[in-house]
Amino acid sequence: MITLKSPREIEMMAKSGAVLAGVHKGLRKMIKPGLDTWEIEEFANKYITEHGATPSEKGFDGYKFATCISINDEVAHGIPRKGLLLKEGDVLKVDMTVNKDGFESDSCWTYKVGKMSAKDEKLMQVCHDALYRGIDQAVIGNRLGDIGFACQDYIENQNHMGDVRELIGHGIQPTMHEKPNVPAYGEKGQGLRLKEGMTITIEPMVNLGTWEITDRYDKKDDWTYYVSADGTNSAQYEHTIAITKDGPKILTSQDDDIDEKYKLNF
Repeated sequence: MITLKSPREIEMMAKSGAVLAGVHKGLRKMIKPGLDTWEIEEFANKYITEHGATPSEKGFDGYKFATCISINDEVAHGIPRKGLLLKEGDVLKVDMTVNKDGFESDSCWTYKVGKMSAKDEKLMQVCHDALYRGIDQAVIGNRLGDIGFACQDYIENQNHMGDVRELIGHGIQPTMHEKPNVPAYGEKGQGLRLKEGMTITIEPMVNLGTWEITDRYDKKDDWTYYVSADGTNSAQYEHTIAITKDGPKILTSQDDDIDEKYKLNF
């Protein structure tokens, strides 16, 4: 079942999203070569709880952490690892969900660590721009395929990178994973029609090479996560958005200038 949210519920989700965005804003100032990924986890935990919220991922299906931290060819679901230090040129993804007063938000951001290669800079930019092309299609009357096509066409046809298929966006609220599925690939005019009050995540994951991914098992932490099948670097950007009569509204915005037309006024 897909639930349509009231303006009040969307406002409450935006308050949750503001806490999550605050973590990302803080990480911008922290991330540098030599930083232990565990410090990212500690910062996120502290910031979220100090702002009256909880990290939703912690305890979900046995997951122990507030954040997912994936580096370079790690596509998603990597964990914070004590003693894993960031290196110059790393492509770092930090993904998290937040619950504040019963309302969920979900967002991932990619960070460059120190000086980065030109190809990785482009990887990040393409993924970021694909997210916003998808968001622009999230209007009443469009279909999920319009969002997916906008992402995929830009990633694969225009920039010749790999658009990951196996991991996708989703509905959100009242839990962090709800229907419908929201792929970052698809066909125009296909799929579920978008209605006012839907709240979803859009989260393209882009590999420099193939779109295919594979599992990697970490024996030390007894954890399996996803990496690009050909070992190329990967980026991910994700926002929680609401479908409204005034267009798509980003509920996890962390940039007042870029997101001006997508901001929810409350």
